[in-house]
Amino acid sequence: MLHKFPLLSKCMRLQRICSESPETLQPQIIQLPDFPGGIEAFEFCAKFCYGITITLSAYNIVAVRCAAEYLQMTEDVEKGNLVYKVEVFFNSCILHGWKDSIITLQSTKAFSLWSEDLGITSRCIESIASKVLTHPSKVSLSHSHSRRVQDDMSCNGAESQRHQQTIKGWWAEDIAELSIDLYWRTMIGIKSGGKILSNLIGEALQVYASRWLPNISRKVKTNREATTASTSDSDSAGEVTSKHRLVLESLVSLLPSEKGAVSCSFLLKLLKVANILNASSSSKMELARRVALQLEEARVSDLLIPCLSHSSDTLYDVDIVLTIFEQFMLQGQSTPTSPPRSKLGIERRRRSRSAENVDLEFQEARRSSSASHSSKLKVGRIVDGYLQEIAKDVNLPLSKFIAIAETIPNFSRPDHDDLYRAIDIYLKAHPELNKSERKRLCRILDCRKLSVEACMHAAQNEKLPLRVVVQVLFFEQARAATTGAKVADLPSNIKALLASHNIDPSKPPGPLSTTTSIPADDEWSNSGIKSPKSRNSRLRNKVAGEDDLDENEMNRDGMGRPSKFKAFCALPRRPKRMFNKLLSINRSGSEKN
Repeated sequence: MLHKFPLLSKCMRLQRICSESPETLQPQIIQLPDFPGGIEAFEFCAKFCYGITITLSAYNIVAVRCAAEYLQMTEDVEKGNLVYKVEVFFNSCILHGWKDSIITLQSTKAFSLWSEDLGITSRCIESIASKVLTHPSKVSLSHSHSRRVQDDMSCNGAESQRHQQTIKGWWAEDIAELSIDLYWRTMIGIKSGGKILSNLIGEALQVYASRWLPNISRKVKTNREATTASTSDSDSAGEVTSKHRLVLESLVSLLPSEKGAVSCSFLLKLLKVANILNASSSSKMELARRVALQLEEARVSDLLIPCLSHSSDTLYDVDIVLTIFEQFMLQGQSTPTSPPRSKLGIERRRRSRSAENVDLEFQEARRSSSASHSSKLKVGRIVDGYLQEIAKDVNLPLSKFIAIAETIPNFSRPDHDDLYRAIDIYLKAHPELNKSERKRLCRILDCRKLSVEACMHAAQNEKLPLRVVVQVLFFEQARAATTGAKVADLPSNIKALLASHNIDPSKPPGPLSTTTSIPADDEWSNSGIKSPKSRNSRLRNKVAGEDDLDENEMNRDGMGRPSKFKAFCALPRRPKRMFNKLLSINRSGSEKN
């Protein structure tokens, strides 16, 4: 129950309502539908009409301002009305304070339409953005952070080196309290100023992500388990997922365009969350593209993105990682450049490398432009490390394993030891692979790039196709003969197998034939030598018949035949110039003798 005169003297809306109602001696009941701010805001306006002092703050000023606008308490009714006084307080006090501007901006969520129409939201955002562009010592922080900043200042007013970086990003934690729509608009205002470094923008985005997307995978998993309980739980879980998805996609749109503004690890974490939340494909592709720009900084553990697709049973989402690798290689297809001199020097010192392969790798190296040669070497190690991790997945198709292994050029792998480990792991995890599949898998392996230790391991690896073992043994002996080093001792079982065919592994292969053809089924390797004569040809003839036998077949002694016995069914196909030169020297020497 309120008196008419105090209210009507300051509220134009109430004047109009009363004038439209018939006069009566009974108390007049007035309804105010959709009143902004509710009872508390109306009480502030009523007290002002009665001349009672009211206290405004950043927490209630938006509600009071919207209520005064609803009641039309403007200067047209009376000078010094509530709208005018609230505006003066808002402009002179609220917008001058850092924390007050943030609190006021947060409170506009409850009155979004009114706040937009009255310009409260936009003015708060402009105030915050302008203060971010200002040194914190010149900003009225009006909260506990001001004390921390003052502690970071030395006696002469200079910034201490230890806290200098913290001071530069002093605003990130405070605006991280904003809801995502207000945060997005605020960050757009900050970025449009053009004075904030991109790395500070990236740090602010990381702070916000850690605030609103913590342990997202665990939350989503819990929500998914809850969805099986009831429909109401399903609705709430879906709502939470939608909010998180909106946060993620908004953060992706705010990422600075400069390379290195955010860490590769952070981008991959966002990509994991995007996969879990089933974010839009455009957001995933944008993250994949940005990861590819700085892929050399990635860690293998960050690339292990869980696969939540119902159409795939693999543990990890290898498709999105394959996209990342392909995007990385696409960087090198603009302006071609020559490879570094050091790389050419290394290639010249590798006498076991043929001139044709040097030319091929030189052409591949020329395709690197944006992605530098050193970064491709780093990515090569990352790819092989990633292959070793996903190779343990029993549901990983062979085609995807090979596709990832072939994404990088040959010169990105100075050695194939890590690739060999990945192949070995895959063969152990997939014992059901048939002979042709194992041969197809090992086509990506270059035996010439294996170390001595890897060669020795491969020579006694029963999972490998047996002709790979022949290549390993041959190239190891050829390398030792070329460099004058001592041939490494072979395992006793390999020696026994060679001895049974009258082959001395300590002697180099006999003269090579350059005319002998190889059946199409055996043309599985693009490198190596063609079929040899003498001992090697006898070896081929003896083993060719064994190649099609079952691996569990018993030998004459009644003992299980090792599967590596198949390795001696063929030798590599194409002769190398270095081997031809070496063999021609040996041949001419024998003729003289």
